[in-house]
Amino acid sequence: MFESMRIVLVEPSHPGNIGGVARAMKNMGFTNLVLVAPRRFPDEEATWRAASAADVLDGARVVATVEEAIEDCHFVVGTSARERRIPWPILDSRRAALQIRSEAAMGQVAMLFGREDRGLTNDELKLCDLHVNVPTDEAYRSLNLAMAVQILCYELRMQTLYDSLPERADEEWDAPFATKEAMRRFYEHLEQTLIDIEFLDPSAPRQLMTRLQRLYNRMRIDEMELNILRGMLTETQKVVFERSALRAKLEQKTDDDE
Repeated sequence: MFESMRIVLVEPSHPGNIGGVARAMKNMGFTNLVLVAPRRFPDEEATWRAASAADVLDGARVVATVEEAIEDCHFVVGTSARERRIPWPILDSRRAALQIRSEAAMGQVAMLFGREDRGLTNDELKLCDLHVNVPTDEAYRSLNLAMAVQILCYELRMQTLYDSLPERADEEWDAPFATKEAMRRFYEHLEQTLIDIEFLDPSAPRQLMTRLQRLYNRMRIDEMELNILRGMLTETQKVVFERSALRAKLEQKTDDDE
């Protein structure tokens, strides 16, 4: 899905961060990782942090310079939090994903992530066609390297999957929702059951049924759930009827004994 998009880490100093990036990439379906002059790689800590994404590490390409990492790319994106004297094309991660996806349809795209302590240099940023900024809170703007990678990869994944994702939380529900007629019969059944168990006094109903109707309407009950509720009411009525019949028998027996 993302074969034409590569993640480039420039001089990562900690192997654990490389492993964290590999894991973040695989979470989002990315596999193309390029490392520019990593301080320690390969490294056991990178493998340990990558967890089940060791294949991303195994396929990582190590190069000496940023120029080598991007030499076959027609579009390069650099992540940057710094303000610049000369304005440069810059977008937030969500809007940038739109452009990156479009560019990736025409050729290789590289996304550069700088050093953990100081990011990309000015010269490296000048190699980029677009700068991306993650709009973090001003009180604490620092992002872990793997977090930054995952944010951009997530936005790109969402651009790819958006049209196939459910538009509503209940779109893939396993049963049709109950019709208004079915709910009307349920409310009648519920009201009668509450009368049978002497919870509802029909001569002084107050707002009980209105509030119960409002409660159940908020839930959007489906047909299967409604059948369960109706079954519970039916069984409750059976118990009430059986107890009433037993009570009548006992009262009749007492009268006969007298």
